Amino acid sequence: MWVVSTMAFPILPIGYGEIIIFLVLLIIGVIVILLLKAVIHFILPIVAAVVVWYVTHSLIYAGIAFLVIAILQMLLRRGR
Repeated sequence: MWVVSTMAFPILPIGYGEIIIFLVLLIIGVIVILLLKAVIHFILPIVAAVVVWYVTHSLIYAGIAFLVIAILQMLLRRGR
């Protein structure tokens, strides 16, 4: 005769505070991962903007270079 225990997986006492802290940390982790992904995605436009700023010392030209390279990069990735 088989004996089946209902306590195969005991329920740990977890309070609402711990659940809230877990959810907050989970949301912060997702935000950090998305920010890192965005930074990695925009490495080439950032480098182009820094080079343009170094050569011209103009933040406007650097911003234009960043936007142009970022838009071209997004358009070329969608074309694949």
